[in-house]
Amino acid sequence: MNRPRRRQATALGAGALLAATLAFAAPASAATASASAPTASASATPLVVNARWGGHCTYDRVVVDLQGYVPAVTVTPVAHLVYDGSGKPVPLAGRYFLEIRLHPAAGHDEAGHNVYLGPKLLRTYLPKLKGIALTGDYEGYVTFGAAFDTQPAYTSSTLHSPERFVLDIAHPNVC
Repeated sequence: MNRPRRRQATALGAGALLAATLAFAAPASAATASASAPTASASATPLVVNARWGGHCTYDRVVVDLQGYVPAVTVTPVAHLVYDGSGKPVPLAGRYFLEIRLHPAAGHDEAGHNVYLGPKLLRTYLPKLKGIALTGDYEGYVTFGAAFDTQPAYTSSTLHSPERFVLDIAHPNVC
């Protein structure tokens, strides 16, 4: 075989080998990505867009509305409520408090525009819930505080379509 043909054959062989390698690698990586990664819409940080409340015969309810998915949520009894970052006290009257923390989550979009439309600080006059406040939206955490006059007994759940986190606080029947 002469030199030009040898170079051409070598180039064709290398190209075929590269194409075969890419053909085998693409399906494997695609399968791995689809099996282990969330969908594009689920991988974006969920946005906290509202918080609302309601009184029922045997419980008060706090609902946090989200766009995207419901992230991990922790509900923790705390001695007092403070604003994230500043540490300043939240001006809600009560003797017992719950901190509701969502992560990952944001109350603002990627451009920094506020998407949270709910109350920042609200006093309520429900049988158990006495107030709610947005206490933080910082570095992937959105935090709320809830105030009570008496020790709260609560349960939490996640609801879908639309996405929301629900906190139910039990009280004696008032109906």
